[in-house]
Amino acid sequence: MLTNPTHSGAEELVMNAVLWLKLGVEVTGAAVIGFGLLAVLASWLRGLRAKKEDLFGEARLSFARYLALALELQLGADILSTAVAPSWDQIGKLAAIAVIRTALNYFLRQELHGDASHVGKKSSSDD
Repeated sequence: MLTNPTHSGAEELVMNAVLWLKLGVEVTGAAVIGFGLLAVLASWLRGLRAKKEDLFGEARLSFARYLALALELQLGADILSTAVAPSWDQIGKLAAIAVIRTALNYFLRQELHGDASHVGKKSSSDD
């Protein structure tokens, strides 16, 4: 049986492009976490100098936002890894990872909303 060499070359090109895109999304997710860590540390140090009250809560809330974005990016990278001709094993792993990351993101967002309302109530009651 003859195979079309153009088809296999195009398929390989698409697979390589998707793998590079996946790597880019993974690196972006890691960079978001790194940038978030630096931003939170800088904010925390400024807060220490200003002797802010709920410094830990605000730092946690800020860092959680960066983590939520990074989780979304990492899930996107996992989806890209199965975008081209996935095996059933890859699909099963993606499903497990997607459930875990989605659950983490859900609970992280619940905590964000709870902490944000708590910080808002605390600052309004301080007035």
